[in-house]
Amino acid sequence: MFDFLLNEEEKAFRDEVRDFVKTVPSQLLWDMDASKIETGRPFLEMAAARKLLGPRFPKEFGGRGLNWTAEVAAVEEVGVLGNSLSCAYVMPSIVGEALNLFGTREQKEKYLAPTLAGKLYSAEALTEPRGGSDFFGATTTAVQEGDDFILNGEKRFVVGAQDSDWFLVYAKSAPQAPPHRSISCFIVERAFGVEVQNIYQLLGTRGGGTGRLVFKNVRVPKENLVGELHDAYTIFNRMMVPERLLSGAGCVGAGRAALEVAARYSTRRKAFGQTIDKFQAVNFMVADSAALLDAACSLVYTAAKKVDAGEDGRRLVSEAKKVGTETGWQVINNAMQIMGGIGYTTVYPVERLLRDSRLAMIWTGTNQVMNMLVQHEYYKEIKQREGLARDIEGDALNPDEVEKNYG
Repeated sequence: MFDFLLNEEEKAFRDEVRDFVKTVPSQLLWDMDASKIETGRPFLEMAAARKLLGPRFPKEFGGRGLNWTAEVAAVEEVGVLGNSLSCAYVMPSIVGEALNLFGTREQKEKYLAPTLAGKLYSAEALTEPRGGSDFFGATTTAVQEGDDFILNGEKRFVVGAQDSDWFLVYAKSAPQAPPHRSISCFIVERAFGVEVQNIYQLLGTRGGGTGRLVFKNVRVPKENLVGELHDAYTIFNRMMVPERLLSGAGCVGAGRAALEVAARYSTRRKAFGQTIDKFQAVNFMVADSAALLDAACSLVYTAAKKVDAGEDGRRLVSEAKKVGTETGWQVINNAMQIMGGIGYTTVYPVERLLRDSRLAMIWTGTNQVMNMLVQHEYYKEIKQREGLARDIEGDALNPDEVEKNYG
């Protein structure tokens, strides 16, 4: 549908990923959903064997030297497998973004390259028990001691807590400094002494080993500091692009998958002497869902292209996350409604996709936080556009009355 937005190189990579997705065993999805498996490592090893991880990163470190648009197209394809595997797929891109843009060459060689090769498994440790979306509320501390930093604190909701080899960890390194200059970012190997306190039982997006990490006097060498000391806010700001943009893309893929299942089902299921796709109550839900997906997909791709152009994509990326995830949720709900009772069973994968998609409106910044960012950027843009376009307020029939309304 949106091939016209992709160049030949982007389409070729999307098609590679699409072919790969066809080969993923259903048993892996079932075992992760049943929490028999608590790691996405097998999936990443399969993807790495085809050089499909971290496509935006340089070829010398195992990437493909592609762009955001290519990765968005790929993640949409992976999204049909559900959140558990799409989350696993994008994690090397999320943590890799920090190393690629802010890391040293040694960090890229030691951590980024093996991660993209599927030899190391990684995770981001950002959220804290009392922090949530409050990045600056971090209470995990990093105190410099000679050539090391000593980390103490906890992180929760870490996808990959169960068995990741290394974590990208944010910690307070200057508690008395202004918030924007108080946090640093570190590469922390599990072998440094990171403890797993709990693996959460989740409604959906299961099997990723999502849990709580505990740092008790964990010693991290100073060469594992990512970027500048006390400047993790700069890294965090950039990390929100892959986290939020790719969340939107994955949910569009999940919604597309659910709608296709429901639409096909509607051409086979009969009621009152005809297949239910002939009933307006059903086919209008299909139409509404298709339109929602097209709108969300357009926004996700537009946001990717804006970032590819080197422009500030904060508003569009936030909108892509909000609209993409909410659309996925709505369309999957519609798919279940079209299918009726059978859609609520495990006879079809729609119920799993529904459970998976709920989390996407919470993680990487809730959609309410996205609203906060969108309105902030929109008000800024209104001020910047003053005098550049027609003054519509001047078209009022009784402008004096309009002014009185401000009182």
